[in-house]
Amino acid sequence: MEIQIQLPDACRTILSRLTDAGHRAYAVGGCVRDSLLGRAPHDWDIATDARPAETQAVFRGFPVIETGIRHGTVTVLLDGEPYEITTFRVDGRYSDGRRPDSVSFAATIEEDLARRDFTVNAMAYSETEGLVDPFGGRQDLRDGLLRCVGDPETRFSEDALRLFRAVRFAAELGFSLEPETRRALDRLHGSISRVAKERIFAELKKLLTAPHAADALRICPALLFSAVPELAVLRDVPQHSRYHIYDVFEHTLHALDAAPPDETVRLAVLLHDTGKGPCRTTGADGYDHFYGHPVKSAEIARRALQSLRCDNHTLRAVVRLVELHDLHFPMRPVKFRRLLAALGFPLFYRLLDVARADSAAHAPEFIAPRLQALDEAEAEARRLEAADFCRTVRQLCINGDDLIARGLRGREIGETLDDLLRSVIDGQLENDRTALLHRVEKILERKKGAPRAPGKDDL
Repeated sequence: MEIQIQLPDACRTILSRLTDAGHRAYAVGGCVRDSLLGRAPHDWDIATDARPAETQAVFRGFPVIETGIRHGTVTVLLDGEPYEITTFRVDGRYSDGRRPDSVSFAATIEEDLARRDFTVNAMAYSETEGLVDPFGGRQDLRDGLLRCVGDPETRFSEDALRLFRAVRFAAELGFSLEPETRRALDRLHGSISRVAKERIFAELKKLLTAPHAADALRICPALLFSAVPELAVLRDVPQHSRYHIYDVFEHTLHALDAAPPDETVRLAVLLHDTGKGPCRTTGADGYDHFYGHPVKSAEIARRALQSLRCDNHTLRAVVRLVELHDLHFPMRPVKFRRLLAALGFPLFYRLLDVARADSAAHAPEFIAPRLQALDEAEAEARRLEAADFCRTVRQLCINGDDLIARGLRGREIGETLDDLLRSVIDGQLENDRTALLHRVEKILERKKGAPRAPGKDDL
């Protein structure tokens, strides 16, 4: 049966302009794979036999970005969207196991597809020629298999990041690894340590937020531990406890399954129990205890994210979630309101997501009560959010000008506003202008009545 892929208008325009100029051109790679799976492609990449200068000539008058031109890639902007157009090429030796020493242009699409990582990514399509599939990628899509193009050890040795990409595609697609590909991954997993941390982190984030993240991480845990050595503390840590039925690593994977596909939440879930191994003790009753593990886990999380070159905003949020993941609800109203004020609503809701995922991976009899307590905590937070709960000085119904008008100066202003905010957060004072000003008058009266501190003339 002839394959038909619905190309976007801009992609069709690019292909037709190239073919009208006498060149061969195809949509290639992930966009073809996703189209055959019935998924909406994120990007539409084009491969052509046109050399970069010829591509530029074809698209004279269009905005063109030349940043990848030495590797044969010209980016053309159509309707404000970028489309990468790359000349057919073959890669030279990968002497550093990361990138080819050189690239040379090729004559055919088949040569270009032969350099790609997996068969499901080594397909091309044009409306005139249909599907070009020299390595059986379409059949592997049907069978749910990830298979390297050619020899798996060669593919993985060329660029060790492909090891992690294999697991990431398994996580996204729910595919199994073809046996030879799986054996090569098991043999070569340690070579991932040669890959730049930024590249590993980019793949890890995609993996963690994919639908089948936990199953994919089970394929080769040693690969994860080689890629992020700080996570090796999750390996072989038992949990002999009435609250648990899994070891720490398997508990973590079950928690990932239960977490929403939010990048910050899933990073926190992956790291939330890293401190359990270092903190594990066994009591006289034979039960394991993990006293202090949230703080230790937060320390390990910080080191891991710093080594992965994580941005500071995400790092701070994840470390905070890890540090607080074991809080117990319900809690005293004052403590609850202070927690909300410290975190803010978005991070608090993420904390509840982490705690729900953690709870869902506990022994079955403890899950329902924990989840109910978390639902009640969320309901109370939603109520306070709807009531415009005041958590910052800027939200107070008075400001520094009001205090200056009443004679306060310098540090007194900030200290008084902070005192008012604490009273509002604790629920002891309404965030109401009249009530706040009344409290200020009381503070001023107390100050007037306070005994004067002795000066040097009194001594």
